[in-house]
Amino acid sequence: MKTLEELKKELLADGVIDAGEVKELEEVLYADGVIDKEETDFLFELNNAVSGKQNAPEWKEFFVKAITSFVLDDDKSNGEVDDEEAKYLFNQIKGDGQIDDNEKALLENIKAKSKNFPALLAELL
Repeated sequence: MKTLEELKKELLADGVIDAGEVKELEEVLYADGVIDKEETDFLFELNNAVSGKQNAPEWKEFFVKAITSFVLDDDKSNGEVDDEEAKYLFNQIKGDGQIDDNEKALLENIKAKSKNFPALLAELL
């Protein structure tokens, strides 16, 4: 199996993420059934690299689904965004100095599905 670094290099070779690459990402990242922090960091890095490009619509859907799953489907605060997760998301989203459409969609999805939505994240919308 490819490392995340090898996968990133391959995916970013042409600067956009197409539907086939989303399928490959899904297979690799969900191989163990869960999205972990390293994989979430990886997805944010990829998103920052391809933000504003002509990516397949599946990229946005996958980005939103995977990171929402990381935040809400955990043992510590199932269905909720805890303080640590809120800070993590805030720093990841603000880290590159812009909030793109995928990140807005992510925040709106978390807001819709979570039992709570911290003020720290609300200010990003």
